Amino acid sequence: MEDLQGKLGTIAIIGGGKMGEAIIAGLVNGALFDPATVVVAEPGEERRQYLSDNYGIRCVAAGAEIDHPLTAILAVKPQVFRDVAAALAAAPNFDPVRIISIAAGISTATIRGFFPEKNVIRVMPNVALMVSAGMCVVCTAENTARSEGELVVDLFSLMGEATLIEESQINAATALSGSGPAYFALLVERLAAAGVAQGLDAETAALLAKQTLIGTARYLDLTSFTATELREAVTSPNGTTQAALESMAASGFNQLVDDLVAAACRRAEELA
Repeated sequence: MEDLQGKLGTIAIIGGGKMGEAIIAGLVNGALFDPATVVVAEPGEERRQYLSDNYGIRCVAAGAEIDHPLTAILAVKPQVFRDVAAALAAAPNFDPVRIISIAAGISTATIRGFFPEKNVIRVMPNVALMVSAGMCVVCTAENTARSEGELVVDLFSLMGEATLIEESQINAATALSGSGPAYFALLVERLAAAGVAQGLDAETAALLAKQTLIGTARYLDLTSFTATELREAVTSPNGTTQAALESMAASGFNQLVDDLVAAACRRAEELA
């Protein structure tokens, strides 16, 4: 841990929104990094105060105020990425060794256009970083050493799971794991609502739906079962689960899942 923290040095997180906070929480609460090594640039005064009070980190209004960080994580929305990157590139004392971007759809080539002399790494995390259970994919720019990507994998693995992929795969990964928490949250919402429609009270239905998702994920994580094997094990012939699965198939569930991931992937490509 100390060796990794030493290699990363002072970490400048640009953007203190939800994903920025998820990374802060993962570093400080999950990975137990020294808060003194994390500096956050966030324009909102109330938000800066909140992050400082809750995580013990230093906050500034703009990234240009951070002097000589070794690592920079750009946790800003794709729509504002170029403006933020241009301002940082023009700041004389903002000269990190590596630039890590979590902006969906912004290619490493685009990032290198602003930071041509830096190691450039893209990460697609998800919000489960907040509870040290994130799923992150990592890719490196063409002229950035693989070891830099492996270092970032080690960093984000402290907050869940991380894996190194080719950049050509990152939009698909964004559509699957980056947006994925929203898909599962919607499923929990709809299961709970369906339970209420069948006579359960709202609190009980919400508990059953949420815990079933949690338990299924843990079962897949802690056993050797694949998702297919678990589905087959739970599905008794001519039972209640089979009836439900047949209804899902008849309703076009498989095509729906294909379509939603494809739509998210297209949007990631458009943002590029």
